Amino acid sequence: MDVKSQIHQTSNFAVLSVSYEKANAEIRSKFAFFEDHIKDFVAALHQANLGDAFVVSTCNRTEIYTTTPNYLLVAELYCKVIGVSLAEFMEFVSILKREEALTHLFRVASGLESQILGDFEIIGQIKNAYHRFKKEKSSANPFLERAINSAIQISKKIKNETTISTGAASVSYAAVHYILNNQTQLSDKNILLLGVGEIGQNTVENLVKHVYKPQIKIANRTSETAEKIAEKYKIPYIAFDDLEEELHQTDILIVATGASKPIINKSHFPNGKKTLVIDLSIPNNVEQNITENENVSLVNVDNLSSHIQETMVLRKKEIPKAEEIIKLMTKEFLEWEKKRKLAPNIHQFKASLKNIETYEMHQFHRKHNYVKVEDMLLSEKMIQKITNRFAKYIIDNPWKAEEVSKLMNEILVEMPKNEFNEKH
Repeated sequence: MDVKSQIHQTSNFAVLSVSYEKANAEIRSKFAFFEDHIKDFVAALHQANLGDAFVVSTCNRTEIYTTTPNYLLVAELYCKVIGVSLAEFMEFVSILKREEALTHLFRVASGLESQILGDFEIIGQIKNAYHRFKKEKSSANPFLERAINSAIQISKKIKNETTISTGAASVSYAAVHYILNNQTQLSDKNILLLGVGEIGQNTVENLVKHVYKPQIKIANRTSETAEKIAEKYKIPYIAFDDLEEELHQTDILIVATGASKPIINKSHFPNGKKTLVIDLSIPNNVEQNITENENVSLVNVDNLSSHIQETMVLRKKEIPKAEEIIKLMTKEFLEWEKKRKLAPNIHQFKASLKNIETYEMHQFHRKHNYVKVEDMLLSEKMIQKITNRFAKYIIDNPWKAEEVSKLMNEILVEMPKNEFNEKH
């Protein structure tokens, strides 16, 4: 790689990623990072003088973003904090560096790397993770600040300018999507969710998020679990033994249990009440014969999956648009990074010009006993114009920046001295 291309890279930025692509849920859980780990990890980084890092940890991925060149030592400290071996971590980790790492951050933030394409919840998780780390530090990192802000802008732009996040793309959201499209006056409907495992919880979350003031109750075989989830979402729960009685007044039943055979059958709907039943369980936990009651309709995972497949086909068509947005905004970021690196050279050049201006104005004042304000304004404009040209040149030719800056500094610093010597 030549010197010219090296200058264009974001030199020390790296990401160490463990995701669903290389590690299953059980393995990912070993490397999970929790909020109470942050203080110890930041302290370890500070003690080792390793610069900055922050961690994003979700159910699908755990990623360490760092601006230090010694990213393997960062990984070692991370493993010590969470209590796993470095060798085990490295077996499942993918390492991306410089511009590749930056593009990865932007792709993750925009939902292109999510297990469900177009899942924008990740950007909130990235923001929260970064801000939690920032609270533990005494100083800001301009590079990371800009990278996170750019990731947020990219996410918003893709969400607003593409349809990559529209439609139902998970079973839990597909269920809520179906309800929204096929039921009216939802605020008046009694919704009962049976089973509060991962799918059940995701369904509750989607109902609370997308239905205005939903009347939801939950039931679960383990009442302690039901109580915890009910408290989390501020909704009521019923005892599992009261299920049959509750079904008499249920308009929408969502079944997300993990039984090995059906637990809901036609005997649960004796009074002919109009009821929509959605079975999210695999294998099915609702018997097909419930539809023998003409007022009961049944939707299962297979029905919902067809909607999900249609959604994914449409979302995949939007990938090129999203990638183009990422490409353009990555280019903007790299331009900013080049300017940031060359800012000291530009400031020094302008300072040298200002010294010449001060000297010349002083000489003029000594000779004529006045200096016009117009002359001051004119010289200020000239200095800015010359500085802009210098800045453009070294930004367009970064591999020459140091040589040109040094040469100009030698010329400009010596000029007033030589002129002074000539006159005296």
